[in-house]
Amino acid sequence: MLSVLVLVSGGGTNLQAIIDAVAAGKITNTELVGVISNNKTVKSLERARNAGIPAISVSPKDYADRAEFNEAFLAKVDEFQPDLIVLAGFLVAIPQAMVQKYSNRIINIHPSLIPSFCGVGYYGLKVHEKALERGVKITGATVHYVIEGMDEGPIIAQKAVAVLEDDTPESLQLRVMEEAEWLLLPQAIDDIANGRLQVVDGKVKHV
Repeated sequence: MLSVLVLVSGGGTNLQAIIDAVAAGKITNTELVGVISNNKTVKSLERARNAGIPAISVSPKDYADRAEFNEAFLAKVDEFQPDLIVLAGFLVAIPQAMVQKYSNRIINIHPSLIPSFCGVGYYGLKVHEKALERGVKITGATVHYVIEGMDEGPIIAQKAVAVLEDDTPESLQLRVMEEAEWLLLPQAIDDIANGRLQVVDGKVKHV
């Protein structure tokens, strides 16, 4: 049984997709052991508690500096003893010590087709704003393993989504979630839980 800890900053729509997929049997051999948010008042914590999942907040604002937060945050993560950590819209930089300790055990969902519109400064609605500014015809989402470089880890899966002429950043964001993110992330978790993925020479191999 794969123990999964989900980290989230906002409303938790990707978290809900994971919860629903577990309940529907689309993610198997998996237990959601906890949810951590850096915001105390977001709906994601409510979603977790409604599903009977332990949910806590650990915010950088509650610590004297980032080093103190990083230490406390990693300690809280360790308490859940996760086999896999899922970043489902988590907007806080992951401590390097955590990336090293949980190497090949942290995955992230990013709302573009990496390497497009990714890296420092590309998160949330800003990704879709930049895609529309650039005039791309195709965007999408990517699930990847997390390494120390921002959005640079091995790619697990991608799904393309068409950009429509009348799209706004908000409409494009919603369609990318509905057509890509909410499908890719549960599938990736199920693949990991059932041994269908391996990282070989820095690339993901489906087995």
